[in-house]
Amino acid sequence: MTDLLYSEEEEALRAAVRDLLTDHCDAPGVIARTESDTPHDLAAWKALADGMGLAGLLVPEDRGGQGATHREAAVVLEELGRAVAPVPYLTSAVVATEALLACDAEGGLLAELASGRRIGALAVALNVVPGGAYKVVRHEDGALHGELTGIADAAVAGVLLVPADDGGLYAVDADADAVTVTPQASLDLTRPVATVTLDGAPGRLLGDAEPAVRRALRAGAGLLASEQLGLAEWTLTETVRYLKERKQFNRPVGGFQALKHRLAQLWLEVVNLRAAARNAADALSTGEDVDVAVAVAQAYGAPVAVHAAEEALQLHAGIGMTWEHPVHLYLKRAKADSIAYGTAGAHREALAETIDLPAP
Repeated sequence: MTDLLYSEEEEALRAAVRDLLTDHCDAPGVIARTESDTPHDLAAWKALADGMGLAGLLVPEDRGGQGATHREAAVVLEELGRAVAPVPYLTSAVVATEALLACDAEGGLLAELASGRRIGALAVALNVVPGGAYKVVRHEDGALHGELTGIADAAVAGVLLVPADDGGLYAVDADADAVTVTPQASLDLTRPVATVTLDGAPGRLLGDAEPAVRRALRAGAGLLASEQLGLAEWTLTETVRYLKERKQFNRPVGGFQALKHRLAQLWLEVVNLRAAARNAADALSTGEDVDVAVAVAQAYGAPVAVHAAEEALQLHAGIGMTWEHPVHLYLKRAKADSIAYGTAGAHREALAETIDLPAP
């Protein structure tokens, strides 16, 4: 039987990441970043990737990484979710890295992503479900032409992994003259999306796009559940703390029975989300029943994270509606996450198909 409990090493990793994020990603700092032209915290990214070596967790040691598993990456994402950290960890260290691993591409680019020296972004829209259709660009005379929208963290990517109409996945230097990255209006400013326009950009063939994109999106969806768990845990913990302190009619608001029931229900949902997220991370690390575990985690995780953030906003009452309180960051991230790598409905459909369950 699989042990989904956290190991001592995973708990030590959690403590180290949380300490780092406490120093780098405090709520006022993240809010200030979202109101600036540079929402990404590259100092925090450097500390995580270069200082702690976390960008290479999924990369084998002989290819420049840490040789860890998806379970360790999931712990990191839980903490990043708790802090709504504006760093490209999921997009570069998980999704782009998995695409490169699937291509079995030359080690140089993979090692650069593993060290954090370069940030990678898979040029597939953030809302595409694993196994779903995605947009490709035209490959003509060794150059790439076309426009791709909804690309998460493209603004800070040094290399774009671009699927083309010839079935190949190409590495494109994001700083090339023929590449234009234009920010799009994003609900979640801590993970902004952008439009990528290629006007004859040179690309280096890495391998077949279809299996690489499928593997990358599946890992992204599975580990996104751990980020959603971190979000939900933070919002629940902070709401309980606030309701113990806030007084009305000369008694703590948290003492009212109706609110206790709402919090108890939320706690049950978060506990179940932890089980689903851990199962998805473990399945990704072992390769057993991955499609089922990922679909279950996303079908369950997205609504729970949104519900937890909505409850936090409502139960914080007036202060929760202010721009100064960070709860709006969590609600926006939860809402954006609920369509990232496929909606809960799309994952329910995928699950029904995988286990051969006929639609109602």
